[in-house]
Amino acid sequence: MADRALRGMRLGTQSMETAANAELAARTEHHYDCPNGHIVTMPFSVEADVPLSWECHCGALALLRDGAQPEPKDVKTQRTHWDMLLERRTIPELEELLEERLQLLRAGRRG
Repeated sequence: MADRALRGMRLGTQSMETAANAELAARTEHHYDCPNGHIVTMPFSVEADVPLSWECHCGALALLRDGAQPEPKDVKTQRTHWDMLLERRTIPELEELLEERLQLLRAGRRG
């Protein structure tokens, strides 16, 4: 008899509330322009802080139309081995070391 009490009702999948007499929050639509030519339109609450960028469906970063551009991040260039070597020695010192090593190799001694 207990199994008949909720007959025809799907638990957890349907709401018993209706949309009648419900007031939706005030919204504004903001447009984001993708570098690949796509336009992303997102609705936001009037009270929400609108982000300057939004990820487009293609994966690129779309920027807010008529908005301030985000600050560019400082790009730190990667130092190579040659750059680090030049921090420790000058070109004439390196040429001198190269000549010493070549003389040792030519003499047949590896030290």
